Amino acid sequence: MNCLMCKSGTMHPAVDSYFAKLNGCYVIVENVPCWKCEQCGEVVYSASVMEKIDDLLEHLEKIASKIFIVDYESAA
Repeated sequence: MNCLMCKSGTMHPAVDSYFAKLNGCYVIVENVPCWKCEQCGEVVYSASVMEKIDDLLEHLEKIASKIFIVDYESAA
């Protein structure tokens, strides 16, 4: 699969961190499966991964603190 951003790089399976801000709270989800461009570093998440992240963020929003760091594999 070619990169949608730079158009010349190839996307490869990888893991990356996902950052979000919820009501003044910062969330970092580590080890999220994704596709990453070997040339420009653009990251793309699949629809199923984004669904799980949305569910996780919805749950965390209810118990929000200042900073959450969550491992995707243990939370999904």
